[in-house]
Amino acid sequence: MPVKVDKNLCNGCGNATEPRCVRVCPGDLLFKDSANRCAVRDPRDCWDCAACIKECPRQALEMYLPVQIGGRGATLKAKSEQGVLSWFLTKPDGTTETFIIKTRTEKSQS
Repeated sequence: MPVKVDKNLCNGCGNATEPRCVRVCPGDLLFKDSANRCAVRDPRDCWDCAACIKECPRQALEMYLPVQIGGRGATLKAKSEQGVLSWFLTKPDGTTETFIIKTRTEKSQS
């Protein structure tokens, strides 16, 4: 299922020429629209890789999960901060589950 953009949350990463989600999309499907918000060129071409969802600092992107994974209407969002990636699964009945994954951090060069 393609990525959905919440236009009320997306700010196009401010004045960035290329927002983080646009930069990371392997299918080159995202772009900044005339309102300076993220948009999807053709949702049918989305690979469901979730790379853009992890990059969005405002949690403006979400992905509908296939029925086999989350049930009809289940969505997935992510939030990345301070070495932790949190995934938020919202089930069709409105309940949520959170999955927390520690991310790798680069070692500083001495």
